Amino acid sequence: MNGQNRSDIYPGLEVDIILKKDQRSGKLTRGIVKDLLTSSAYHSRGIKVRLEDGQVGRVAQIVEED
Repeated sequence: MNGQNRSDIYPGLEVDIILKKDQRSGKLTRGIVKDLLTSSAYHSRGIKVRLEDGQVGRVAQIVEED
Protein backbone atom coordinates (compact mmCIF):
# COMPACT_ATOMS: atom_id res chain seq x y z
CA MET A 1 0.00 0.00 0.00
CA ASN A 2 1.29 3.46 -0.80
CA GLY A 3 1.14 6.32 1.66
CA GLN A 4 -0.84 8.86 -0.36
CA ASN A 5 -4.20 8.58 1.42
CA ARG A 6 -4.43 10.01 4.93
CA SER A 7 -7.25 7.59 5.82
CA ASP A 8 -4.83 4.62 5.47
CA ILE A 9 -2.36 6.02 8.03
CA TYR A 10 -2.77 6.21 11.81
CA PRO A 11 -0.58 6.38 14.94
CA GLY A 12 1.01 3.02 15.76
CA LEU A 13 1.23 1.92 12.11
CA GLU A 14 4.58 0.62 10.81
CA VAL A 15 5.64 2.48 7.66
CA ASP A 16 8.62 3.19 5.41
CA ILE A 17 9.25 6.91 4.95
CA ILE A 18 11.57 9.02 2.82
CA LEU A 19 13.37 11.68 4.85
CA LYS A 20 13.98 15.09 3.25
CA LYS A 21 17.74 14.42 3.09
CA ASP A 22 17.11 11.06 1.34
CA GLN A 23 14.76 12.33 -1.39
CA ARG A 24 17.45 12.17 -4.09
CA SER A 25 18.64 8.67 -3.20
CA GLY A 26 15.20 7.28 -2.34
CA LYS A 27 16.56 5.62 0.82
CA LEU A 28 13.72 4.40 3.06
CA THR A 29 13.55 4.64 6.83
CA ARG A 30 11.25 2.25 8.73
CA GLY A 31 9.41 3.26 11.86
CA ILE A 32 6.16 3.59 13.78
CA VAL A 33 3.88 6.59 13.13
CA LYS A 34 3.47 8.99 16.06
CA ASP A 35 1.78 12.00 14.39
CA LEU A 36 0.25 12.81 11.00
CA LEU A 37 1.52 16.19 9.80
CA THR A 38 -0.34 16.49 6.48
CA SER A 39 -3.89 17.76 6.98
CA SER A 40 -5.23 17.07 3.47
CA ALA A 41 -6.88 13.72 2.70
CA TYR A 42 -4.51 12.97 -0.20
CA HIS A 43 -0.96 13.98 -1.13
CA SER A 44 0.71 12.88 -4.38
CA ARG A 45 4.20 12.53 -2.81
CA GLY A 46 2.96 10.84 0.37
CA ILE A 47 1.45 11.90 3.68
CA LYS A 48 4.01 13.59 5.94
CA VAL A 49 4.37 11.92 9.36
CA ARG A 50 6.52 12.07 12.48
CA LEU A 51 7.84 8.71 13.69
CA GLU A 52 8.05 7.74 17.35
CA ASP A 53 11.81 8.42 17.25
CA GLY A 54 11.16 12.00 16.06
CA GLN A 55 12.15 11.67 12.40
CA VAL A 56 9.88 13.41 9.87
CA GLY A 57 9.27 12.30 6.31
CA ARG A 58 6.71 11.31 3.69
CA VAL A 59 5.21 7.81 3.73
CA ALA A 60 6.55 5.80 0.79
CA GLN A 61 4.76 2.60 1.74
CA ILE A 62 2.84 0.95 4.52
CA VAL A 63 4.43 -2.19 5.95
CA GLU A 64 1.90 -4.98 5.49
CA GLU A 65 1.03 -7.13 8.49
CA ASP A 66 1.49 -10.88 7.90
